[in-house]
Amino acid sequence: MADPARGDAVAQAARRRTFAIISHPDAGKTTLTEKFLLYGGALSSGAGSVKAREGRRSATSDWMELEQQRGISVTSTVLQFPYRDHVVNLLDTPGHRDFSEDTYRVLTAADAAVMVLDAAKGIEPQTLKLFEVCRAQGLPLLTFLNKWDRPGRDPLALLDEIHDQIGVSPVPVTWPVGLAGDFRGVVDRRDGRFTRFTRVARGATEAPEELVDPARAADEEGAAWDDAVEELALLDGVGADFDTELFLGGEVSPTFFGSALTNFGVRLLLDALVDLAPAPSPRADEAGKPRPLDAPFSGFVFKVQANMDRSHRDRIAFLRVCSGHFERGMVVTHAQTQRPFATKYAHTVFGQERETVEEAWPGDVVGLVNATDVRVGDTLYLDEHVAFAGIPSFAPEHFSVARPRDTGRFKQFRRGIAQLDEEGVVQVLRDPDLGDQAPVLGAVGPMQFDVAVHRLEHEFGAPVELSPTSYSVARRTDAASAPALRAMRGVAVFGRADGTLLALFESPYWLDRLLADHPELKLY
Repeated sequence: MADPARGDAVAQAARRRTFAIISHPDAGKTTLTEKFLLYGGALSSGAGSVKAREGRRSATSDWMELEQQRGISVTSTVLQFPYRDHVVNLLDTPGHRDFSEDTYRVLTAADAAVMVLDAAKGIEPQTLKLFEVCRAQGLPLLTFLNKWDRPGRDPLALLDEIHDQIGVSPVPVTWPVGLAGDFRGVVDRRDGRFTRFTRVARGATEAPEELVDPARAADEEGAAWDDAVEELALLDGVGADFDTELFLGGEVSPTFFGSALTNFGVRLLLDALVDLAPAPSPRADEAGKPRPLDAPFSGFVFKVQANMDRSHRDRIAFLRVCSGHFERGMVVTHAQTQRPFATKYAHTVFGQERETVEEAWPGDVVGLVNATDVRVGDTLYLDEHVAFAGIPSFAPEHFSVARPRDTGRFKQFRRGIAQLDEEGVVQVLRDPDLGDQAPVLGAVGPMQFDVAVHRLEHEFGAPVELSPTSYSVARRTDAASAPALRAMRGVAVFGRADGTLLALFESPYWLDRLLADHPELKLY
């Protein structure tokens, strides 16, 4: 007998919009995230105060203590809310290039991305890598030029910078009237309507949207309107028009102007996400064959996080549903071990808050609690076998040796190191002769070390000291090449928990010389 839920999967997927937000620190990503929740009805009237259970602390996207201390996002969270008869899955990402590997993992679970830029700063060099990661994924990208109510740069110059630095052509959907800092409103290029900017006290409510007739706007806005009309004519003249096919191919980015703090332009951006961003589509398995949306349930794990709530001290595996109908309590198969996996403890995770989830559909994200054997990149499925391609890791660029300050807390140290390795907070590299006595931590950026040290002390009760190494570059190698590499000066070979061998070199020059002198060695 046919399963009626399989037919429902296609219809349910069509209602889903799953996207990530990327930005550099202080561009307003967290503020925009909270304003999306406000417009989706998931925030109370006080912006920044997510509705939470009685007596519990309000949940925000930046839930980690270190994030709240530094005022930046250093981990990713998943937030879901309804909007216009759609279900929006918002994947918040770290806001610093040092965490670009975590951003990459989150982007594998997204169908589109929103790039948030500060109108005064544009694309900053230290976070260019985040945008390059998004571009490399080929995700459809929407751009939000934020903080237009403050002094900033020329809009045309910002468009040129986006095009030149990340290789995506920004196509303005809305255009500002008034310079940054003297913001009057935006013109929607699709219908020519002018929406006047109205400040909202502390951004606590949805911004009033005053639609003004162009003739009236020309009379009341004066020179600012005239300048905007000239710029719009220029855009029309160079053919800066939106093309759906190019957008879905990651070549053009519909661009919006506004102010997340005051809520202005947020609804237009959210509407565009629902109207333009693609719904979930069949995901290719590791053999390249697409898994139909109406196939039996399947999903892949893109993130693992421990200790999101200190009262639980649990471990959550975030799974993106790829096909079929997920029902809490179903017993699925873990593709990597072929063992059964029970889904009794399945949650939707909303910052630090969580609710039991009874069902989910393609595009949704489910938090599987205490999934101790599940790793990043693993696949879970029902009935029909499938395994999705794993998520590749970045080559680390910074290396430090970790040692517990108190040898009496070595068990806590070892448990914490293993957990951070599973989450991908840092890469833990072990000498086969020393094991966990003094592992080398590898990171894409040095701030990852700060997070590791903070979490080891405050979550696992294992204060550590880090000692820098002389290594500066790493390449994968194999067991056949490892003995020869270990015998060479300035080279060390360490193993990761997944069996991968990494050769560490003291300089790129030394690596290049070895590659030239020993082409028989496998280094990649």
